[in-house]
Amino acid sequence: QLQLVESGGSLVQPGGSLRLSCAASGFTLARYAVTWFRQAPGKERERVSCIGTGGALIIYPDSVEGRFTISRDNDKNTVYLHMNSMKPEDTAVYYCAATFLAYVCMSHSMKYDYWGQGTQVTVSS
Repeated sequence: QLQLVESGGSLVQPGGSLRLSCAASGFTLARYAVTWFRQAPGKERERVSCIGTGGALIIYPDSVEGRFTISRDNDKNTVYLHMNSMKPEDTAVYYCAATFLAYVCMSHSMKYDYWGQGTQVTVSS
């Protein structure tokens, strides 16, 4: 089976940290760029971060720059999203998506071949 599975979402207090995982089954994730998205209630889905097959990464929104980062562990066939100094505004369902043979992440016209099911992140006291 070809699938992506996100995990690691939970309830966390403001100022806390969380690491999300995006694990591939049935294909080699090192051959794909991986993008993290999130969707909060009542808001449209937005890109959070992306890492290309060449290792270059992008942090998209100013609201998470300096707090979030993305990394890849090819031995584990997994991409991570590291979230620090979390805020209630970070509450959302987080998704990962894979793009075949994208050496760098593109700002537009980027296709997503596989999507995960999402993992819930809630930041609250």
